[in-house]
Amino acid sequence: MAKTVGIVGTLDTKGVEFQFIKERIEAAGVSTCVVNTGIVGEPHFEPDVSASAVAAAGGTSLEALRAEGDRGKSVAAMAEGAAKIVSELQRDGKIDGLISLGGSAGTTIGTTAMRAVPVGVPKVMVSTLASGDTSPYVDTKDISMMYSVVDIAGINSLSRQILTNAAGAIAGMVNAEVPAAEDKPLIGATMFGVTTPCVTKAREILESAGYEVLVFHATGAGGRAMEDLVKGGFIVGVLDATTTELADELVGGVLSAGPDRLETAGNLGVPQVIAPGALDMVNFGPPDTVPDQFRARQFYQHNPTVTLMRTTVEENAELGKIMGQKLSQAKGPTTVLIPKQGVSAIDKEGQPFYSAEAETAWIENLKANLGDNVTLIEMDNHINDDEFATKLAETLLDSLK
Repeated sequence: MAKTVGIVGTLDTKGVEFQFIKERIEAAGVSTCVVNTGIVGEPHFEPDVSASAVAAAGGTSLEALRAEGDRGKSVAAMAEGAAKIVSELQRDGKIDGLISLGGSAGTTIGTTAMRAVPVGVPKVMVSTLASGDTSPYVDTKDISMMYSVVDIAGINSLSRQILTNAAGAIAGMVNAEVPAAEDKPLIGATMFGVTTPCVTKAREILESAGYEVLVFHATGAGGRAMEDLVKGGFIVGVLDATTTELADELVGGVLSAGPDRLETAGNLGVPQVIAPGALDMVNFGPPDTVPDQFRARQFYQHNPTVTLMRTTVEENAELGKIMGQKLSQAKGPTTVLIPKQGVSAIDKEGQPFYSAEAETAWIENLKANLGDNVTLIEMDNHINDDEFATKLAETLLDSLK
């Protein structure tokens, strides 16, 4: 069956570039469906979905946006409208992938639309912002960001090649066949480099029991991605072995997953087993990016681009309180496993972040705030010991029965 790519963009100011993309995609044997999000003038070519229809889907009208002349409001409205329209087109089987291009406004509109469709649907965003911090645009979705190198301002010797590459990429993506595999119930697990042995062992046990384990790197986006899939009903159980994102949220590190982390599975009654993996650390970039107020703290250089800061006794006490209060609201089977000999590869006796005092503070405050709905298991192990990982997996399997 022939595939169709949705093209989202401003056909008034960037019409030449979008026409070029459209022609290259169609030259590859793929159909297109163009959604016009431009409000300044008339489109360079006739779209399949008009700007008026996009504005209406965004709760306003093209005439009102033009009369107000508020660029920020216009971008927000067209982004919302494009997201609704693209979501409907994809749900109805009318598009199989998405592509867009632009600067700040075009990237905002294009990626807002892309985030409205499910993970797995091909998405390519050609952007002048793709070499910087793309997290506001990508968030937890599988959006491929391609740096435009030059501004989106006409077709020249360089942009001709880059836009052709982008068109070829999305055409190839929508035509790619995913190899068949046995569908198994999904478990979400969180992991860091310093908890890898634990999660790897637990994953092997869970997979031998007939589950497929999706491992999420606990980098902020990783925790949010896992919880998005829990919310979407894809994940039947959670092995939250690495809750380090809570420390970044509390202290101000760069890998926070937001204030709602550790709540989704509980709210939905999804079985979950939790461990305090990597709560001994807060994450920053290279050393010169660490905020001045932390300069006197204890650090460990994980690699040239990752600086780890040891959480204090007081911060661990607060993390225990936060986790206890969040988990006490859980509506499904919830168990916390405590590894009393350390929570990361560098938090064990003889390692730089080892602190029995910090762990004790976490345990005491967790217990003080934990409801009767939560099972608590303490083990005289390190988090990366096989015995601890095995207990994590077996406890989750029992919860899933």
